[in-house]
Amino acid sequence: MTSKLHPETSANRAGRTRRAGPFALLIMLALAIATALLVTAIVGSLGEPPSSATPVTGGDPLASTGTGAGAAPLPGDGRLGGGVTVFDDGEAAIANLDPALLDAVRRAATDAEAAGIAFVVNSGWRSAEYQDELLQDAIAEYGSAEEAARWVATAATSPHVQGDAIDLGWWEATTWLSEHGAAYGLCQIYANESWHFELRPEAVDDGCPEPYADPTEDPRMQR
Repeated sequence: MTSKLHPETSANRAGRTRRAGPFALLIMLALAIATALLVTAIVGSLGEPPSSATPVTGGDPLASTGTGAGAAPLPGDGRLGGGVTVFDDGEAAIANLDPALLDAVRRAATDAEAAGIAFVVNSGWRSAEYQDELLQDAIAEYGSAEEAARWVATAATSPHVQGDAIDLGWWEATTWLSEHGAAYGLCQIYANESWHFELRPEAVDDGCPEPYADPTEDPRMQR
C-alpha cells in the first residue's frame, strides 16, 4: 500500500526501476549459466557407458560355456551368496564340481522342479584355502579340533576340495533328494549332515549305503 505521507511519483517508480535493472540482469545471467551447466552435465552422463559394461558372473566370463572333462577350473575360492542354483555355471563352486556329480544333481533338480521343489546350493567345490578357513572357524566355534572334525574336514581330506560333494537346501529339497536321490546315484553320506550329497553311481542299482554317523567315521577322513 502507498503511504499518504510519502506519495509515490512517476519519478520515484522510474528511479527504482533503473536501480533494480542491473541487479535483475545479473540474476537472470546467473540462472542462465546454471541452467546451461546442468543441461551439459545431464547430457554428458547419458552418453557415458556404465562403469561395468560386462555383466558380473562371479567368475570367468567364459563360464557360460559350461563345464566338462578337461575344462579349466573357474577362478575363485568357492564362496557363495544366497539363491545360487545348480545351473549357475558362473560360480566357481558349481563350475568346478566333478562333471558326473554336476550332471546327476542337475537331472535331479530338473525333476524336483516339476514337483515344485527348488534346489539351492549352499556349498559345492571349495579351494583348499577356503576349506582351511572353514576348519579354523569350526575349531573356534566348537572348542576343539576333535569336535570340529564332526562337521568340517581338512583340506587334504574334504570331498568339497576335490569337487566331489555338494551341500543343498532347503529342507524340502534335501528331503526329496534323500527319498529319490539313489535313482540319480546321489547319496547322503553323513547322518548329521542331511544337506551333504555325493555321487555313488552304484546306488542306481543297489541303493545308497548306510550313512556314517558323522565324518569322523569316514575312512577317507583318516588320511
